[in-house]
Amino acid sequence: MFVNLEVKAPIQTVTITMTDEWVTCSSQNVYPVPQISWATNPPSAQDVIGNSTIRTTDHKGLFTVESMVRIVGNLTSYTYLCSFKSADKTQVWTASWKNQEGLTHEEGRPLLIPCNAPQMLLNFSLSWTFSSSSEPTLILKYDNRTRHTVNQWEGQAELDQDLVLLGDASLLLKKPDSQDHSGTYTCTFSTLNSKHILQTNVNITVAAMSVDEQSMQRSWWSTAASAAFVLFTVIVALLQCVKQNAKANSTTSHRHNGTGVIEGGLLLYMDLNPHGAELDKERAHDQASSLVTGLDDSDRTLGASPEAEQEEEPVEPAGDANEEQRFDCSEPV
Repeated sequence: MFVNLEVKAPIQTVTITMTDEWVTCSSQNVYPVPQISWATNPPSAQDVIGNSTIRTTDHKGLFTVESMVRIVGNLTSYTYLCSFKSADKTQVWTASWKNQEGLTHEEGRPLLIPCNAPQMLLNFSLSWTFSSSSEPTLILKYDNRTRHTVNQWEGQAELDQDLVLLGDASLLLKKPDSQDHSGTYTCTFSTLNSKHILQTNVNITVAAMSVDEQSMQRSWWSTAASAAFVLFTVIVALLQCVKQNAKANSTTSHRHNGTGVIEGGLLLYMDLNPHGAELDKERAHDQASSLVTGLDDSDRTLGASPEAEQEEEPVEPAGDANEEQRFDCSEPV
């Protein structure tokens, strides 16, 4: 009596990745080797997307299968689909990848990044991830059976849950920023035996300045320039005041050393000591009185001449030639 023991390792998962030249589907720890097929949407000739498959085994005899196809046309021209069918045909796993057209959008304005399931899905989970120069980070995940959402970008991004149930999982960025939100966005639908990925490159640009903002900026610069000019003028005027007042003080001090003053109709000279102090005024007054008495005696002796009868004009102190040009700064410095 013989017992025929058949060992099987069912397909547990299928992964799909995409580079600039290749799309790759793989599955690990399977036995026997599954049948692999490829297709594109829109359809293309099989000989154009011809595939190559690599099989490796581990120490348990389980297979790792990796199949690749070369990209046809542009990265965004097709959706690539791979299918893994078990040897006994009881399992079929599918995976698809679609690179969408890149989006360029101005920061600060709401942006909707599209993501639509390839067909109507009954029970699925959804995830959105973001990557720039670092490893992908989770934005949010959603389960349509529980309608529960875990949102890591709360306040920045959101889904319309009613549309998600219909297969539209487009992500709304409320107020995208050029530095924080430029990068690659990946939307993934996952079911029990399928995975569908859509990827979009997004470039958020700095907001262009509006006409009103440009006018406001020009007005601001004009106001700033006017204020700077006024400030410069005030500083120059203050410096002139300081210079003129310093010059006036110097001239006054010089004139008071040895300047004659009129007292009793005569030009009286006052001597100042080296420190600028005036000598005894009474002494100077006595000298002036003696001089006046001597002149009166002389007039009586000689007689008054016609010229003497004329009223003697008072002697004006000699003025400074520069005094008329002095800048008048009413405020003391």
